[in-house]
Amino acid sequence: MSNTFSLPLEQLSAAMAETVAAAAPGVVAVHTRRTRASGFVWRPGWVVTSEEAMPEDEEAEITLPGGTTVAAKLAGRDPTTDIVLLRFEGAEAPPIAFDHTAVRAGELVLALGAREGLPLCASGVVSLSGPAWRSLRGGEIDARIELDLRLRPSAEGGLVLNAKGGAIGMSVFGPRRRVLVIPAATIERVAAQLATHGRMPRGYLGLSLQPVKVNHASVGAMVMGVADGGPGAAAGIHQGDVILAVNGEPIRSVQLLLRALGPASVGSVLALSLQRAGAAVEVQLTVGERPAD
Repeated sequence: MSNTFSLPLEQLSAAMAETVAAAAPGVVAVHTRRTRASGFVWRPGWVVTSEEAMPEDEEAEITLPGGTTVAAKLAGRDPTTDIVLLRFEGAEAPPIAFDHTAVRAGELVLALGAREGLPLCASGVVSLSGPAWRSLRGGEIDARIELDLRLRPSAEGGLVLNAKGGAIGMSVFGPRRRVLVIPAATIERVAAQLATHGRMPRGYLGLSLQPVKVNHASVGAMVMGVADGGPGAAAGIHQGDVILAVNGEPIRSVQLLLRALGPASVGSVLALSLQRAGAAVEVQLTVGERPAD
């Protein structure tokens, strides 16, 4: 290869290595009894990682750059956005700074994790960039970003860096092992809630629902159970009622109805159109907050 091409490649290679070196001090390895993943220092003493990487664990060990290992405890988790917040003491590591610049399809990115105190990275491109979306578990994700790169399992929960070296979010595995980004705005919003309350509020109807076909063209949600003292009981809903519409919109599926009960739904009032023993009934239900499991 001639010098005409080798110099730019050398510069690109050096710039990528410098980008990794600059971000690596805030990226950590996260070990539990069953899993190995990565995370990053959100604020001093706080680490964010992927909920999928530690779905049941309450404790973990964090290996900082350089090899120092400290104990960490679960501060909160939100499975709907795949975010876990850990608390640690006894060591210091610099928090990362997010870059909230919107990304475009085709941009170069680096996925940065950690293993045994060393950086673990992969390069690729943004294969898809789109608007806010709702995860399969009902979480509100501020932007849809998919990456075309090969991510090692132990790097899940690490940072995704743009071409400027800014941290745009956290790398996680999506359906069919696609690499997704939980964007910075989502992390900041959810982590702040977890740090304060230990959980994200979720809407609660106090109803056990089962899909039922109303006619050949529509479905409803049959009430199989009503929780004592819950929002459904307060609204006067009975076992055997069939919910046909919410705020005038026909029910499309029970799953979609429940997924819509995000944090913003708590305290909202829903107009429910019911069928009760063949008669039409209208009720107002105030969405409650789901009790802690």
